[in-house]
Parts: sequence; structure tokens; C-alpha cells
Amino acid sequence: MAIEKKPHKEIINKPVVTKEGKKLGVIKDITFETRTGELIHIVIKDSTPYANQLNLERSQERDALIPYNSIIAIGDFVVVSEEDLL
Repeated sequence: MAIEKKPHKEIINKPVVTKEGKKLGVIKDITFETRTGELIHIVIKDSTPYANQLNLERSQERDALIPYNSIIAIGDFVVVSEEDLL
């Protein structure tokens, strides 16, 4: 499923939820491979208690990292597949 390309600034500060509607936090940043431009993670700030119990990978600043390929849709919210996080 192709995701419509959005400028980086359009998704910063958008809430992140699972497709089941569980809140995970808010997008702080996006990490990418500088050589290829491949998007790797979305960095989550203000992680919810639910996100904290998922045992997600963490940045050096202790922000939760969600694999970019787990994104299902981008609109008012960024929707991710919880199955792809485990």
C-alpha cells in the first residue's frame, strides 16, 4: 500500500494511534538513511502509558521509535499497525 507523500513539517506534532484507536503519542521527528533517503522511524514524544508497555525501540534521548513501514495512513492522525510494532 503506497502512502501519499507529505512534507515533513505536515506530520510533525500529529498524534499517533494504532488502527484499533489506542493512542501512542505525538510525532517529534522522522529518522532516515542519509545516503538513500529511506525513511526508518518516526520519533514519538509524549509517549502514552500504553506505548511505554509495548517495549518499543528507544532513541538516545529515550523517545519511542516506531518503524516507518508500520504506518497505515496519514490524515488528522498517523495510524500504525500494532502488529508491525511487536
